[in-house]
Amino acid sequence: MEISGIGSFLRNRRFGNYLEASFGVNFASPSKVAVKEEVEKKIQSVAFVEDDGIGAVLISWVRIVVCFVTMMFTTFIWALIMLVLFPWPYQRIRQGNIYGHLTGRLLMWILGNPIKIEGSEYDEKAIYICNHASPIDIILIMWLTPTGTVGVAKKEIIWYPLFGQLYFLASHLRIDRSNPSAAIQSMKEAAHTILKNNLSLIIFPEGTRSKNGRLLPFKKGFVHLALQTRRPIVPIVFTGTHRAWRKGSLHVRPAPLNVEYLPPIRTDDWTADKIEDYVKMVHDVYVKNLPESQRPMH
Repeated sequence: MEISGIGSFLRNRRFGNYLEASFGVNFASPSKVAVKEEVEKKIQSVAFVEDDGIGAVLISWVRIVVCFVTMMFTTFIWALIMLVLFPWPYQRIRQGNIYGHLTGRLLMWILGNPIKIEGSEYDEKAIYICNHASPIDIILIMWLTPTGTVGVAKKEIIWYPLFGQLYFLASHLRIDRSNPSAAIQSMKEAAHTILKNNLSLIIFPEGTRSKNGRLLPFKKGFVHLALQTRRPIVPIVFTGTHRAWRKGSLHVRPAPLNVEYLPPIRTDDWTADKIEDYVKMVHDVYVKNLPESQRPMH
């Protein structure tokens, strides 16, 4: 059952395809190159004005309902696929990624936020990390995560309706955060699974969602995983998602979004006695690459 090419197609070419869907521009023709450049400039210079009028709110609610219905449909289809593949965990991981590529892309198209994606994709296995300030971050990760990647989340995620059950069926990893010793053991088991199956990993190092978009302190888990797997760390910086969909709100605003892949950070020579230093170093990378409005307040 080798259909991983479908997932690759759904994910790439991410930027150009999404612009075509959002702006109705056909970039296939060489004569449209100049148009594409103009659209990119337009996205960068979008002056976002918040509109909390009843019309904007109603449109937002419709988008959310359509997203929910779409996710229910794709989740049901892929849940059936996962059940058929239950004896083969790695195939379920791949199918989970394909589900994410399709569902994430559809949901972002429905929400309609203009997106710019910068930086180069990384072809080797890695630990991908992202800042987290909005539900949109999860949708983007579903869409952009390479095939052969598992997520790491708290064990309670299995109780989230629809998403939690599919998360379990897709063989993603769960961590017991009830106490330090349980968390460390969970990390060791996660690292073993990643190496055994030659997987990449996606994790939010803040451990929770920021309420105001400002970067929170990083937990140490991603560094422990890097030390045990020696995977490079690829930082992905999300900008603007907190303005598009704020925590606790059901109003999705058309704020422009930016996704930037930063150069990978090698971990081959990292040592266990410098964990705090590595956490601070990677956190500082984010502080440097985030706009002032999303940097921590000192």
